[in-house]
Amino acid sequence: MAAVRALMAPRLAAASALAPLPGNTRMPSPRAALHGSAPRPGPKVALVLSGCGVYDGTELHEASAILVHLSRGGAEVQIFAPDVPQMHVIDHTKGQPAESETRNVLTESARIARGKITDLARLSAANHDAAIFPGGFGAAKNLSTFAVDGKDCKVNKDVERVLKEFHEAGKPIGLCCIAPVLAARVLRGVEVTVGHEQEEGGKWPYAGTAEAIKALGAKHCVKGVTQPGSSAPSSCGSSRAHPCGVRL
Repeated sequence: MAAVRALMAPRLAAASALAPLPGNTRMPSPRAALHGSAPRPGPKVALVLSGCGVYDGTELHEASAILVHLSRGGAEVQIFAPDVPQMHVIDHTKGQPAESETRNVLTESARIARGKITDLARLSAANHDAAIFPGGFGAAKNLSTFAVDGKDCKVNKDVERVLKEFHEAGKPIGLCCIAPVLAARVLRGVEVTVGHEQEEGGKWPYAGTAEAIKALGAKHCVKGVTQPGSSAPSSCGSSRAHPCGVRL
């Protein structure tokens, strides 16, 4: 009962404050009091997309999972993407390039953002508490050239700038699936994870990425899907769709 009383105490106090005063003096209605109270601001998180579609852009399931988690955490999310051409367009019914098509990363990412999206060039770490990069092959094709060049890859200049800004500010960075290669390339000696370093019978089909991360000069941490990511304060990635390491 003590726990129940402790839980109800704030409500009882609020009810007392709204009770009529002697002399029939009227107090504001509960609705007026509610509207007059300022909501507690949540953390401001930047979500950086790389297109729309697992094989040539952002993996939609990962982006959706991240948005759900951030929503439950009370975060205020702003979505960004670079205004650049995609490396190529994949016909997802065939898993093959559509030779005659060209698309823009910002325009395609707007499909996931429902139109509420901003050019990555305008993202500043000074205005946000954390940044998260979902996976999908777009991270390795559009945000970098990792899909083609491996350990010799180049990273989009705004992606590189954003990673360095958040890292230098000591603010959390979430990197999902293949996206940890971005931090491995930009932030020397950073600790990240893409899961395990062996395929284990197909359970970790892209385990070879761990070796590329090491070749980039980063430290790879072996982690399971449900385990927290790296202990590095602003460089944690995860294997699947979990934005591990982002502390809200």
